[in-house]
Amino acid sequence: MPHGVLVLDKPEGMSSAAAVDKVKRALRAQRAGHGGTLDPMATGVLAVCLGEATKLASYLLADDKGYVAEGLLGVETDTLDRTGAVTATRDVAVTREQLLAAIAARTGEQDQIPPMFSALKQDGRRLYKRARAGEVVDRAPRRIRIDRLALIAFDPPRFTLEIACSKGTYVRSLVADLGTDVGCGAHLTALRRTRSGRFSLEHAVPLDRVDQATLIPLAAATDLPALSAPDELLGKIRNGVQLPVATFGGDKHERFQLLDVRGALLAICHVMDGHVVYDRVFLPA
Repeated sequence: MPHGVLVLDKPEGMSSAAAVDKVKRALRAQRAGHGGTLDPMATGVLAVCLGEATKLASYLLADDKGYVAEGLLGVETDTLDRTGAVTATRDVAVTREQLLAAIAARTGEQDQIPPMFSALKQDGRRLYKRARAGEVVDRAPRRIRIDRLALIAFDPPRFTLEIACSKGTYVRSLVADLGTDVGCGAHLTALRRTRSGRFSLEHAVPLDRVDQATLIPLAAATDLPALSAPDELLGKIRNGVQLPVATFGGDKHERFQLLDVRGALLAICHVMDGHVVYDRVFLPA
């Protein structure tokens, strides 16, 4: 059975779950998951975790992301993107300088209110289900970080952004907020994820070529620092014995990965009171 990460160039019009299912069936994997949802209208980098790599999905979800996004000024929609119903239209008299000023103000750490059409739960119900029922509820803002927000094309009313951001950033909310900032509204018309953690479009393969792709080994899937364990300790590690971190020649207190002498991933760990605590333990391939 396959164990590793496949970087898919997700096509437009397909949910992330459907894309993962197609990869799973094509490679005959027993288990599969992904490291960060893309909306059906979005394309680009989707890290598909197969076999033992599914234990890494939560760490990949936490990775920073990169996007190229296209927006349309003067038109607002209920979903904040082109798939929704138009809720308002306005004349566009926005200069490049005005848009650049709004972009500069949206760069850095900030609070972002999630869109109503999202999979987040509130009071036990998905927000998008409440939105489809005609409800609008208050949503708590979430702290995000925009490291790069560059205007790479401006042909009013259309504009294109290059974005580097933290996990949990809603690009369609960002585009809509920029439209509000310049006084005419906006919505997202196209989105392509160019990077997810250490994976980029250079690593990505189209859906019709996944059976030819080389899987990324578990130990190469994250940016976590690594320590090595001798073979005589493998049994204790797989049984969860909390050994002193000095056993592995380290004193790290952040999360790290533990590898065997051949470089295969044994566990994701952190240190508590000088001992290694195993967050995830991986079976041998």
